[in-house]
Amino acid sequence: MIEVKELTKKYGDRTAINQLNFSVARGEILGFLGQNGAGKTTTMKILTGFMPASSGTASIGGYDVFENPLEVKRKIGYLPETPPIYPELLVTEYLSFVADLRGVPKSEKSKKTDKVIELCNLGDVRRRLIGNLSKGFRQRVGLAQALIHDPEVLILDEPTVGLDPKQVNEARNLIKGLRQEKTVIYSTHILSEVAATCDRIIVIDKGNIVAQEALNTMGATGNLIKTEILVRRIGDNLKQRLSAVSGVKGVNIISNGTHRLVVESEAKEEIMAEVSKVVVESQSGLIRMSPVQQALEEYYLSLITGKGGSLS
Repeated sequence: MIEVKELTKKYGDRTAINQLNFSVARGEILGFLGQNGAGKTTTMKILTGFMPASSGTASIGGYDVFENPLEVKRKIGYLPETPPIYPELLVTEYLSFVADLRGVPKSEKSKKTDKVIELCNLGDVRRRLIGNLSKGFRQRVGLAQALIHDPEVLILDEPTVGLDPKQVNEARNLIKGLRQEKTVIYSTHILSEVAATCDRIIVIDKGNIVAQEALNTMGATGNLIKTEILVRRIGDNLKQRLSAVSGVKGVNIISNGTHRLVVESEAKEEIMAEVSKVVVESQSGLIRMSPVQQALEEYYLSLITGKGGSLS
């Protein structure tokens, strides 16, 4: 649905984003994760046609962002970091205005307005001036305007900024509810938002992509994975026998009331099969084997500082 190739943006001698390459499948929620100033907002602005790139290409729904900007804008809903709202308008007036800009047919405008008001929990403030609303409600009005024309692609830049914990949870549920129905890029620097909402992440640091992974594989180091093995007893030579398995890079034994080993190995099924065979043959009383996922915060820090720890 979204294809980005060699996308670069320079401001004089400073490179804001450098040769980005990524794609987003239809119905996928992609987390675009990075520190403030990493290049997230620049990328969002280029994808939505608010800013030209210095080089590279980007397409949405088969349309080139630079050659067919109007077609692209018809397909996307965009919530920028600062919501594009008019404080002198009532919530319903503003959403009606946006619906007209987006070309929503008059026969559907009332229905679509009611739908986004319900989705974004704006019913109690629909006839209030936007300028008199709290920051959290203004953020929700911004999300409603991005949804009012029922776009195929939703691009959200820090969508939960200013929301209280209850509103954050509501926003998460709303975004997750769009899965399969819409393609979503969710830009944030908040790790918990990514973990709670997204299918896959891209980590960007200093304008460069440093990782692209599905969340359920986070914590693997290159081609290595960690597996926790819980047993009833640990024989004298179990660690030695596991270490001798081809593809196993390390074995740690942890006995804090339980008998637990953490095996680091190449991510291959045949290696895991051999590891389990060794444990069973050692008569250690295998209880379970399960993958160890590195904490998201730890993994993220390891990518942007090179100082991430390890779980063992």
